[in-house]
Amino acid sequence: MLYFYLCSTFVLLSAFVVLKRVKLRQKVKMGSWLSYLWWGGDPDIVNTQSGLTRREVYAVQQSWAPVYANSVANGTELLRRLFQAYPETKEFFKMIKKSSDEDYSQNPQFKAHVINLMSSINLAVLNLNQPEVVAAMMNKLGESHGRRKIQKEHFYSLKDVIVKMFIEVLKLEGATLAAWGKTVDFWYKHIFESLSQGDRR
Repeated sequence: MLYFYLCSTFVLLSAFVVLKRVKLRQKVKMGSWLSYLWWGGDPDIVNTQSGLTRREVYAVQQSWAPVYANSVANGTELLRRLFQAYPETKEFFKMIKKSSDEDYSQNPQFKAHVINLMSSINLAVLNLNQPEVVAAMMNKLGESHGRRKIQKEHFYSLKDVIVKMFIEVLKLEGATLAAWGKTVDFWYKHIFESLSQGDRR
């Protein structure tokens, strides 16, 4: 009896929330109230700070999960591809500057950098529903990389490699790739805000 009462109460409250949204002229289509509750709101409304919808955030998080499941190997492969496509970026990695591709994974300093890189991306992905937190994280990242004299073009090189790797390895379709593009643009906007500040310090 108690179970039936609780279920009924939940359904009534859900209906009330949806009807209230409709009254406020928000776009909740017929038959979409379950979807609305699942997403915690309209999944296609764009967040003004990140430029992403809830649906896009979900697509990015779901596609990132298998990458992070094998983070060291995938992070090493990502940087290996970066060095091959843009050899000048290897100059920022003094610990492996004279090493061959096969020796990267044997270098503990390089491995530590890979872990740090993948952990930073993972935190940024997991917190996309809190764009103000991610923006603060990216500001700090921009400061630290500015002190190492890393420029905007180096970040764009990394973005190019990430996109190509995701297409080849993960076989991502257009909508998810577009969501990743918007995500990286959001990150870079806030990295670049502080990149030059770090360079001056």
